Amino acid sequence: MNSLYGLTEQGQSIWLDYISRSFLASGAFKRLIAEDGVSGVTSNPTIFEKAIDGSSDYDDALRVLVAETPAIDAATLYDCLAIEDVQTAADLLRPTYDLSGGGDGFVSLEPPPQSTRDTAATVKEARRLWKAVNRPNLMVKVVATPEGVRAVEALIAEGININITLMFSLDHYEAVANAYIRGLHQCHEPSRVTSVASFFVSRVDTKIDRALEAIGAADALALRGTIAIANARMVYRRFSQIFYGAPFAALRERGCRVQRPLWASTGVKSPQYRDVLYVEELIGQDTVTTIPPATLDAFRSHGRVSRATVAKDVDEASAALSKLAQLGVDLKAVGRELQADGVAAFASGYNTVLAGLERKRQAAMALRSRTAS
Repeated sequence: MNSLYGLTEQGQSIWLDYISRSFLASGAFKRLIAEDGVSGVTSNPTIFEKAIDGSSDYDDALRVLVAETPAIDAATLYDCLAIEDVQTAADLLRPTYDLSGGGDGFVSLEPPPQSTRDTAATVKEARRLWKAVNRPNLMVKVVATPEGVRAVEALIAEGININITLMFSLDHYEAVANAYIRGLHQCHEPSRVTSVASFFVSRVDTKIDRALEAIGAADALALRGTIAIANARMVYRRFSQIFYGAPFAALRERGCRVQRPLWASTGVKSPQYRDVLYVEELIGQDTVTTIPPATLDAFRSHGRVSRATVAKDVDEASAALSKLAQLGVDLKAVGRELQADGVAAFASGYNTVLAGLERKRQAAMALRSRTAS
């Protein structure tokens, strides 16, 4: 049996952490939906940078846009190309969305990163993208900065589906969950809104492992490769307490959906660890796992699903995090650093793709000039 279907049997959705025009056009994504149970897509500027700047897949569309609007700038080009890809993916996932009653089958799209530290700009850009994409199974991505969390509340209140991203600590998670709940209380039709809370995994181990190796003691080295999973399991425990406890009870009675934790950055960075470690150890009901293509292939090949794993060994997870603190490693501070690094990485990817689009725009303009003459 395909191991990926074992995840869905445990109540976990599989979303692909990848998008590109040729991938969508070739039928490859449609096959993943049909054969592997993939039920969503996440994107970010770095993914689009690799897809657009790293291939010729978009050149024909770019030339058409330049011909139609010669004064078009790189940012608008990016917007047009990304929105078209997201619309295509959303249409391919529309049957999943409909069959799930609006609970799954989403495509995530992120506003330009310059709005990350500005609540009003984030709200404005999210509204614009929601209208431009014009698909009910869009999720607008909002970074879980303090400014982004305030935007989440406002956007949920307006009935816009939101994927809150770049969370690395329990503090990040609780702020986001509470914003979702406050937004639902203000929403005219709260039962129609869907949201996920994207909590990052492998980046935590990468940074924490370095700190543990710098300490060098045996008890420090023994924690390597354990903290990201422990961190995520504590988040899942808090999710259960909030969304199946008193804080969400009134909204649950009104038919509102829980805000599912989404495990992001599940590709293993260290060759010392099993290549499907983070997928195998964070399986559970009411969760989403976002998987890059290489990890998806690896899990299909040799992933193991014997039971829900995200809720197991919670006492051990708590003990590992306590030991980390005793060793002098501040996980909250690491989370803040990782979030800042993530914001910077998305901004870098965005700037890189804009620079590449500007080069291609100029080349298209030069070709038009030569053809016209």
